[in-house]
Amino acid sequence: MAEFDFTHLLPLGPDETVYRSLGDQGLSTFEAGGNSFLKVEPEALRLLTATAMHDIAHYLRPAHLRQLSSILDDDEASANDKFVAMELLKNASIAAGGVLPMCQDTGTAIIMGKKGQAVFTGFDDEEPIARGVYDTYTTSCLRYSQLAPFDMFTEKNTGNNLPAQIELYAEPGDSYRFLFMAKGGGSANKSYLYQETKALLNPKSLERFLDEKLRAIGTSACPPYHLAVVIGGTSAEYVLKTAKLASAHYLDSLPTSGSTSGHGYRDLEWEQRILEMTRGFGIGAQFGGKYFCHDVRVIRLPRHGASCPVGIAVSCSADRQALGKITADGIFLEQLETDPARFLPEVTETDLSDHVVEVDLNRPMDEIRSQLSQYPVKTRLSLTGTLVVARDIAHAKIMERLEAGEPMPEYMRNHPVYYAGPAKTPEGYASGSFGPTTAGRMDPYVEPFQAAGGSLVMLAKGNRSRQVTEACRRHGGFYLGSIGGPAARLAKDSIRHVEVLEYP
Repeated sequence: MAEFDFTHLLPLGPDETVYRSLGDQGLSTFEAGGNSFLKVEPEALRLLTATAMHDIAHYLRPAHLRQLSSILDDDEASANDKFVAMELLKNASIAAGGVLPMCQDTGTAIIMGKKGQAVFTGFDDEEPIARGVYDTYTTSCLRYSQLAPFDMFTEKNTGNNLPAQIELYAEPGDSYRFLFMAKGGGSANKSYLYQETKALLNPKSLERFLDEKLRAIGTSACPPYHLAVVIGGTSAEYVLKTAKLASAHYLDSLPTSGSTSGHGYRDLEWEQRILEMTRGFGIGAQFGGKYFCHDVRVIRLPRHGASCPVGIAVSCSADRQALGKITADGIFLEQLETDPARFLPEVTETDLSDHVVEVDLNRPMDEIRSQLSQYPVKTRLSLTGTLVVARDIAHAKIMERLEAGEPMPEYMRNHPVYYAGPAKTPEGYASGSFGPTTAGRMDPYVEPFQAAGGSLVMLAKGNRSRQVTEACRRHGGFYLGSIGGPAARLAKDSIRHVEVLEYP
C-alpha cells in the first residue's frame, strides 16, 4: 500500500504578475484568537470587479501584443498573417482609448476567486462582485449578451449582462486572489470535450487525433489563438475547467514533469510539437499562413483507468483576462498594456498588402456578383457602400416569414448582408464596436434565403459548412470572409451611419 502523499491537483508556482494599485478603501485588519485577519468590505470587491471588467474590455496583456508584433517581423509569415496582425494591433490601439471595446461581443463575465482562510467578509461575496460587473456593463459602451429563459423556448435579454459566472473557493493564506475573464461566444463555442481511452496514449495516435480535432476548430473564434489541450482528468467538468484556465495562461507556473503523487503538469515537449503541427495546417491567422496559434499549453492530468478525457479550448484575439488580488497592502489589478501603439512597427499597409480590389456595394446585386466572379478565392477586397446587418434572431424571424409564404424582404435581396451585432454606441460615434460574428451560425438559413433571392453576398468571420458552398454554387452566391477581431477599428474608421430597418 502506498503511503499518504497529499498534493494539489494543480500546484502553481509563485505569482510573478505585475500589478497596479487601486487603493485600500474598504480594507482593515483585526485580531482574533491570537491571529490577524483581513476584513474586506463590499465596496472593495465591487471596485476591483468593475475596474477589471472595464480594463479587459479595452486593454490586452503586453505579452499578447508582443506576439502580434512578432508576426510582422517573421519572414515566414504570410501576407495575410501580417495583414491580420497589423489590423489587430491597430484595433488594440483604438480600444486602449477606453471608449470602444476591442470586440463587439463583450462576453460573459466570469470571475474565479480564491479566498484565504485569514480573509473575513461577513456577507455574500457574490453580490458585490455581481454589482461590479453591473456597474461596468451599464456605464461603459459594452454589449448585453445574457438571455434569461422564461420557459424552454422564450427568452429575453437581461439588459445588464448579468448573471455573471462567479465561482469562489477557500484556500490557506491571508489574501483574496481573482481571475477575471470576459468570454465571448466565438471562443467559448470552441471548447471541446472528447471521451477517449488508453488507446490514445501513444505518440502516433495522439498526433493523428489532435491533427483532426485542431483543424476542426477553424477560424470562427478569431485566431491567432492561445490554444490549450488537456489530456486526462478526474472528471469531465474538471478537464474543461483546466483547459479554460490554461488558455488564459493561468496555469503557466505548473511543474513541467509529473510524479507519483498524481498532480497535473505542463508538457513542454508536446506544447512545441502541437504548435509546429498547427503551423503546418496552412490556416494561419484566418486567411492562410502559419499563425493559427500564438502559443500552445498542454496540461497532463491524472485519470481514472477506465477514462481518458481530452479537453481543448482557445483564447481568441480578444484575449481578455486579468488577475486581481486583495491583501493587507491594498487592492491590486494586473497591469495591462495602455499604450499598445508602441508595438506598431514602422511599416505601412502597402508593405503588407498584395493587390486590393475596390468593390462598390451601392450597385445592383447582379453587378456586385459579376465583379466578384472575376477574382479567385483569397483576393483581398475593400468594400464601400451599404450593408444590411442581421444575425441570429433576425434570420430566425425572416425564416418564419418565408415559411408563412411571405416574400424575402427587399433589403435582403438588394444589399449584401453583414452578420454582426454592435456594442453600445458612444456619444459622438456613428456606431459602437461592430466586428463580424461567427458565420457558421447562419449556415442553415443560406439555402432557403438564397433560393428566395436573399443573402446572395454575405460578410462575416470564420469558415462555412459544405451546405453553404453548395448553396452559393447553386444560386450564384458569395461569402466574403472578414477579419475577426478589429471591432473598435471598424467603428472608428469605417462605419459612417447606422439605422434600424426592422426588428429593433
